[in-house]
Amino acid sequence: MSASVLFDTPGPRTRRRSRIASVIVVVLIAAGLAWVVYTLAQPRDSSGITLPGYFDASRWDIFVLAELWVRIGGGLLATLQAAAVAAAMALVIGVLFAMLRTSVHAAVRIPATIVLEFFRGMPVLLMMLFILLVASTGAFWAVVLALGVYNGAIIGESLRAGLAALPRGQREAGLSLGLTRLQTKTFIEFPQAFRQMLPVIIAQLVVLLKDTSLGYIVGYNELIRTTMNNLGSSVGNRYLFSLFLVTLVIYLAVNLSLSAVARRVARRRSPGKILAKDQITPTASISALGAPTRNPEDRTTE
Repeated sequence: MSASVLFDTPGPRTRRRSRIASVIVVVLIAAGLAWVVYTLAQPRDSSGITLPGYFDASRWDIFVLAELWVRIGGGLLATLQAAAVAAAMALVIGVLFAMLRTSVHAAVRIPATIVLEFFRGMPVLLMMLFILLVASTGAFWAVVLALGVYNGAIIGESLRAGLAALPRGQREAGLSLGLTRLQTKTFIEFPQAFRQMLPVIIAQLVVLLKDTSLGYIVGYNELIRTTMNNLGSSVGNRYLFSLFLVTLVIYLAVNLSLSAVARRVARRRSPGKILAKDQITPTASISALGAPTRNPEDRTTE
């Protein structure tokens, strides 16, 4: 077990207490979830009428209808369409903001910084309402433009941080080859910064996908508006909780899939495995760095 500079390595008694505390927390969480499920499953009285529990079969019988799933699928498709277009727009705007934000010319850098901070500080819903009311673009483009601009500003700051973290020698090497500052930034610095910040960018795209639910307010028929509003009005309040759970499961499936992609990208970016202590030799060290090796017996005398 490796020692930590922040705290001493826990001993057997501390590790045992930690395991006991973990078991107690898990048991309490499981008991809480069981109590919630039991409470929701119980019948309840409302104005002298006994209503079945939320997990009663009578609250789920509509989900055997193919037409219902077609409408849910349409809402999911609308959500994914808005997210895909807004994500492409956010990447382009993010690169543009990062280019302008890191310009050596103050006349370009300062206005770009002001605009970027303005969009970062503006609520996404307020931006959607502004675009819808002022530009009259329709609900779809109000959602897409607002999400694209806002998340583009966030991605632009992430890329700027990635550029700032690069060694200074990267830029100097490009300039020494005769490249201009723009060419150096485009072909040398930006690819490295984008790769370095890729997990952060993917995580921001997950946030973008979840923020498409704000389209509910501006009248865009995304997943939540389709299930909780349109279908809820059609089938009645009896099925609202069932529709809520189905919507929650769909969102969790999509968002957790994107989060898994982000984790996989982060793992692929992590450095390779360190050689074991008994495997470290001069030849193994050079091979681990990817440099060519030569057998001493192959040397020729001059």
